[in-house]
Amino acid sequence: MKTMTHPKEAKALPLNTIISGDCIAEMNKLPSNSIDLIFADPPYNLQLKGDLHRPDNSRVDAVDDAWDQFSSFAAYDRFTNDWLKAARRILKPSGAIWVIGSYHNIFRVGSALQNHGYWILNDVVWRKSNPMPNFRGKRFTNAHETMIWASKSEGAKYTFNYEALKALNEGVQMRSDWVLPICNGHERLKNDKGDKAHPTQKPESLLHRVLVGSTNPGDVVLDPFFGTGTTGAVAKMLGRDFIGIEREAAYRKVAQKRIENTRKFDREALQVSASKRAEPRVPFGQLVERGMLRPGEELLSMNGRHKAKVRADGTLIGDEVKGSIHQVGAALEGAPSCNGWTYWCFRRDGKTVPIDLLRQQIRAEMVDTIN
Repeated sequence: MKTMTHPKEAKALPLNTIISGDCIAEMNKLPSNSIDLIFADPPYNLQLKGDLHRPDNSRVDAVDDAWDQFSSFAAYDRFTNDWLKAARRILKPSGAIWVIGSYHNIFRVGSALQNHGYWILNDVVWRKSNPMPNFRGKRFTNAHETMIWASKSEGAKYTFNYEALKALNEGVQMRSDWVLPICNGHERLKNDKGDKAHPTQKPESLLHRVLVGSTNPGDVVLDPFFGTGTTGAVAKMLGRDFIGIEREAAYRKVAQKRIENTRKFDREALQVSASKRAEPRVPFGQLVERGMLRPGEELLSMNGRHKAKVRADGTLIGDEVKGSIHQVGAALEGAPSCNGWTYWCFRRDGKTVPIDLLRQQIRAEMVDTIN
């Protein structure tokens, strides 16, 4: 992993690199239709005036950096439109973008996304389990931030690992409100002086969920506001390639050290749960062709009530009913439909074995061949 300063017009993607420079100018140098996912944490334009103090009069290390200050809403809108335009050009047709923000900016960003042709898929609320209290004014504690997830255009195909997110959520469909802690403790990066390296460092848990849900191993993830490199670190751990753009030298220094010390998970650990529809199709006849089941071999229904024989062409016959594993199962049960893979089993060494195990064996071989 290396740092690049003002690369020339890119012919190949500068993978696993932190680019020094302005995000708009540097994105304009990247090839069109080359990025799988963009995660953007742009300046929030918080409009803070003066210092914030806790009740004990200690100063709050808030966001008062120059990069978060804009002269007007119009100036912020121009900046937003420019970087969203550059980002959309480099996204693949199947690519997507996540943008995170607070009430200060996310509604303006959402409007700009739609104006540029992105198609909003979800807004996701990150509800902070340990938010910072409100130290100014009488109003609610700001306990959440909003992320907008959008595809490049309406009707575009995009990656969504539904089953993987469901598995992360203990088998329950993942909702659009995520309760995760803010970045603190051992995860909070410090600079050489022992101060917070970045005021808005995002927790790795947030990026882990985003990348597991909307990318696959080997995908290219770009973060145009790289900061201290949370996106890059999580991408590396999960076997994704990253490109970071960051203009502040202090942040690049911390990010580079962090990513160099990050270990990639092994290939087996990177596999996630896939939907049945996403798995390779295996015809039942292939089990017969490969000798896993022989013509004339008897199959039993899982409930033990019915039997059928395998035929040479991959069909079954049982009680004078002929057809596919699904058709024969449905006919014997008097049901409108039947999943033959989970309905039929065979005998081996005195044990009853579902035929779906043979299908999974072939699928595993297919995945090994691809990898």
